[in-house]
Amino acid sequence: MNTLDFDFQSETLTALPSGALFWRAQNLLVVSDLHLGKSARAARFGGAQLPPYETTETLTRLATDLTATGAKRVICLGDSFDAPNLDRALPEADRLTLTTLQAGRDWVWIEGNHDPGPVALGGAHMKHLSIGPLCFRHIAERPPTRGEVSGHYHPKATLSLRGRALTRACFLFDDTRLILPAYGAFTGGLRCDDPVLTALMSPATQAILTGPKPCKIPMPGRAPLS
Repeated sequence: MNTLDFDFQSETLTALPSGALFWRAQNLLVVSDLHLGKSARAARFGGAQLPPYETTETLTRLATDLTATGAKRVICLGDSFDAPNLDRALPEADRLTLTTLQAGRDWVWIEGNHDPGPVALGGAHMKHLSIGPLCFRHIAERPPTRGEVSGHYHPKATLSLRGRALTRACFLFDDTRLILPAYGAFTGGLRCDDPVLTALMSPATQAILTGPKPCKIPMPGRAPLS
């Protein structure tokens, strides 16, 4: 697996191709915005019809990352489910997969804006959690908390390469905060040159593009590409 190490708050963190974050010193895997049950919610309320296997695909990706890293601690940074109570409506096969992934691991669900926490599932349920110099929450706060790690915005970057546009989900980080990409399948995203994100991040912000070979670039819209 191709990964990319980077420094944040004097800690070495690892960006995975999937959009997960691994903190090796803590044996901790962090994922944000799984939005499990998105297709079921859309079908129930007449939304866009999505492939019905997005939950299975997301959990399969998570299982792969847990095996690759050997992580024994997991933080889900909110919006783990696409709406409240969807954790109670998981298909039995997906519930079994998730229960298997949780077994033997210290698992924390952070409260999101789509779901207050999947209380029907095991693990700890928190609004935010601090570990060492890092503070994990769902939505970035203003003024920023130093060492803040959050999700919510589903950042993505679009680059022009040889006349073709390339769009990938991305991590964003500066000297104060780190925003993770959405981990779930079919989650969409917000361009990182959107005013919402440029207002949050400093001019020196770096983006790490996800994909087969993660790479680090200046955040589009905040600094010129070199």
